[in-house]
Amino acid sequence: MTVSTYPDDDARWDAMRRKDRAAEGAFFIAVRTTGVYCVASCGGRPLRKNVEFHDTRQSARDAGFRACLRCRPDIDREVLRHATVPTSLGLALVARSDAGLRLVTLGDDADALTADLAKRFPAARLLPDPDGLSGELAAVAGFIDRPETGLILPLDDRGTALQQAVWGALRAIPAGQTASYAQVARAIGRPAAARAVAQACGANPLAVITPCHRVVRADGGLSGYRWGVARKAALLAREAA
Repeated sequence: MTVSTYPDDDARWDAMRRKDRAAEGAFFIAVRTTGVYCVASCGGRPLRKNVEFHDTRQSARDAGFRACLRCRPDIDREVLRHATVPTSLGLALVARSDAGLRLVTLGDDADALTADLAKRFPAARLLPDPDGLSGELAAVAGFIDRPETGLILPLDDRGTALQQAVWGALRAIPAGQTASYAQVARAIGRPAAARAVAQACGANPLAVITPCHRVVRADGGLSGYRWGVARKAALLAREAA
């Protein structure tokens, strides 16, 4: 696994000035003037002379510092490794937790995709790891281009019970076919929940892998798609062919 390292206090200070999300949990910042300790991405801007670094939160506590109420350094961060890969639909950002694929999104700009990842998971430690994720990147790109090949990767698409039911129903729609929101609602035993089905499609964290693009309006219209209606049309045309 490729991870960011911070071998000395100068490197840690630089990470703090960048508000480096990859540094969260790698070390802790204690501020003598406030008596609190923080993670590197905290919004505070203390002077260098007032800062000391600790390898662990316990070390900071033992030195008499308390947890910052803004960045909550006492909370364990979920670690998400992430990277982008080019596909026929543009760039795909892939983020993986220890349990499996946590997020797959589509776009045209790597920085925008990474900013969206940070917004979606504000409490996570985000580690750029293109080398460590090379297998996942290749598998996801291949699946986006050729969904008929299947995808054998663990998924970590957390959601409510209803969302999980909807996402499972979406993955049961074969490539080349579509279903209406009402049909998906009936498939999960909630015939009156078409609107909730649409909301679950909008919250889908795994583009293409959970094929919300195969859900259309009752009249066959494409309706919306989080990653652009043009991508939805391209996916459906490819699968129909």
